[in-house]
Amino acid sequence: MAVASLYRRVLPSPPAIEFASDEGKRLFSEAFQSGTMEGFFKLISYFQTQSEPAYCGLASLSVVLNALAIDPGRKWKGPWRWFDESMLDCCEPLDKVKAEGITFGKVACLAHCAGAKVEAYRTSHSSVDDFRNHVIKCTSSEDCHLIASYHRKPFKQTGSGHFSPIGGYHAESDMVLILDVARFKYPPHWVPLELLWKAMDTIDEATGHHRGFMLLSRLQKAPSLLYTLSCCHESWVSMARYLIDDVPILLKSEGVSSVPEVLFLLFKSLPASVGDFIKWVAEVRRQEEDGSILSKEEEERLAAKEEVLQQVCETELYKFVTDFLSCASSYCTSFLSLSNEVSLSEIAASVCCQGAAILTGGLGFIQQFGFRTTCVKCLRANGDAPITVVSGMVVSGNNEQGVDMLVPESTAKSKSCCSYNPSDCVLKHPSSNDALTVLLLALPPSTWQGIKDEKLLAEIHDLVSTENLPDVLQQEVLHLRSQLHFLEKAKDKEVEGEIVSLLQL
Repeated sequence: MAVASLYRRVLPSPPAIEFASDEGKRLFSEAFQSGTMEGFFKLISYFQTQSEPAYCGLASLSVVLNALAIDPGRKWKGPWRWFDESMLDCCEPLDKVKAEGITFGKVACLAHCAGAKVEAYRTSHSSVDDFRNHVIKCTSSEDCHLIASYHRKPFKQTGSGHFSPIGGYHAESDMVLILDVARFKYPPHWVPLELLWKAMDTIDEATGHHRGFMLLSRLQKAPSLLYTLSCCHESWVSMARYLIDDVPILLKSEGVSSVPEVLFLLFKSLPASVGDFIKWVAEVRRQEEDGSILSKEEEERLAAKEEVLQQVCETELYKFVTDFLSCASSYCTSFLSLSNEVSLSEIAASVCCQGAAILTGGLGFIQQFGFRTTCVKCLRANGDAPITVVSGMVVSGNNEQGVDMLVPESTAKSKSCCSYNPSDCVLKHPSSNDALTVLLLALPPSTWQGIKDEKLLAEIHDLVSTENLPDVLQQEVLHLRSQLHFLEKAKDKEVEGEIVSLLQL
């Protein structure tokens, strides 16, 4: 009986040389002796085949992130934290990637959101000699890896645009080793470096821009702990344009004379999608058999998040934002969506469904999950202070999964709170007040230069300056500013410029 399906392809050779062939082994041996196979061993240790035909960018990124030993900071399955394609969804919905693939700029965005240092180069703003130097740099080290975005046609291969990591370089023949993540189609293979450049120097019809390559390495500083900017929703473009382009013009054109007036000016035109733009990084886990146990590692991560939240609530800017939203909502309904506190139950209903989808490997189908019950409870870790956990039952068809969301809290003191009356102190979880405060702190310093009142300008600079922030909060704000800097470059759908270097600003 005939079976209408495909099992692998014959690798066109030339121009490619199969890695496992006698010639491929010779190239490997000589490159190893020359020291340009150093990155190979980490990559091959964590190598994986893309799980969907259009997931080449996600699979390449998962391999490299794991090879760099970057901690995703959230669970993959069971107790394990590990990068998987299903977790790389912050810049493009997985169902869209599955249907259409992913662009060069979005892969760079994902890498940055995942906590890597990214340098992205298009062939239109680079050269083959620069590319060769970067290949030599990455293949001679375990600390940097290169992902190429190229078209298969110059290699006489079937298919079109593709992503894969580069695993090695043979100097004498000027050939690179492509670790093709579509292993169901082609095995790893050596190709001439200049031919790979030609394959990268092609136009992606989806964007109208050249393909290219990106270098990934570990950030010297940890990424944000509690907040992140998300470009998963299409509205991120309007948010980025408002914050980067419109706010400075508004401040320059209006004669503001006080901090509340500045906040009114900014918030009255703030897109309603701000809640989808700056997100609280929540930690979700399966309910354990003994639900009263919190691991030491979970406790430490939660404590770090709480430190960030506490420091945000202690800033002078937070007090202005809180007072303004409290007063504004009483006479202007347009501010209600900003000032109202979202209940933990409402947050949990959304976050736990996402978490359950991650834990079951079905993140592209979050809509299939329903949140049935909610219970706010306290756990104790090693006899320490209680920790708030929102527990619920996530339902998908006939399947049920108990899920916990760990909730960071800070002790926010009211004006009447003092050490003699601790009952006046209120426990707060991340809300719109602190999220908006952090977003304002993350705006580029040049944002405020248009304010004409010099006294007010000096006051605003004091409120938004990162120099005097505690170290933990300063790192959080600078990471968000770095994300915003990336989105400024990417807000016209794709990253432009000679080099997109995503560094801590």
